Amino acid sequence: MSSDPLTSNVRPATDSLITVRIIKSFPYRNVKNHIIKDIDLKATTPKQLLEKLVDVINTTGALRPYRNVEYNTVKIYTKAHGSKSMNLVINFENDDDWVLVSPSVDGTAKSLWDLGIQNETELSLFNWDAYVEYKANPEEKW
Repeated sequence: MSSDPLTSNVRPATDSLITVRIIKSFPYRNVKNHIIKDIDLKATTPKQLLEKLVDVINTTGALRPYRNVEYNTVKIYTKAHGSKSMNLVINFENDDDWVLVSPSVDGTAKSLWDLGIQNETELSLFNWDAYVEYKANPEEKW
């Protein structure tokens, strides 16, 4: 049996790595991963993360096709070393607990760390109204 620590525990919370799944379209499965290195989970709120991600999308050439969506929601896709969703685009489970910031969730009261975000957690960034519409009828288009 290995005594190596889990990779999620190797980096400190003040210098973590998270993956953000930027979702442009649910039905067409337009998703691009963006890796954030060196994030301080204890000092960053979900609202600050949302603002940073919108800025990254608006200033990164490779993300130009993703600029026509109003991103207003950050939700946990999977926790480090946890089971993944069967849906390849979004995790429909745990809306009450895993939505970190949205039109109805302020996202400024607690840090990402206080909300259970650890190193190597995967988050989803998307538009809330598009999510609600897709969740009501999760039909994929090609």
